[in-house]
Amino acid sequence: MRMPWITADIELRLYPLLGGIAGDLGCTPIAINGMPEHVHVLVRFPSDLAVADLLRHLKSRSSKWIHESFASAGDFSWQQGYGGFTVSKPSVAAIGHYIRSQKEHHKTVSFESEYVSMLRKTGRTEAAEDIFR
Repeated sequence: MRMPWITADIELRLYPLLGGIAGDLGCTPIAINGMPEHVHVLVRFPSDLAVADLLRHLKSRSSKWIHESFASAGDFSWQQGYGGFTVSKPSVAAIGHYIRSQKEHHKTVSFESEYVSMLRKTGRTEAAEDIFR
């Protein structure tokens, strides 16, 4: 179950931190935003950086920072795993807009239903069926 750990106070500093971590890894942050229980990160990253390494750094370094900076988030942890999708260059602007509009978007569409839909669109039907069980 996803926990709503990302409060307004954490969010205000977390998203710039994630952009800085991505920059340290040679990535170009394009859009970072989310909701209390999840974050979307759109970055352009170098071909010699594995997605798993990018996410490992983002999650571990930001988790350490959250624990050091917010005593009230003592039980905070990122979920295991991640969803990673490639985006074609012509789609970058639209995906960036989608990410920047998360709060408005999720007033009408739940994260769970949207994520399952994205998995199905990419042919990951087995993952879509099991993801939130």
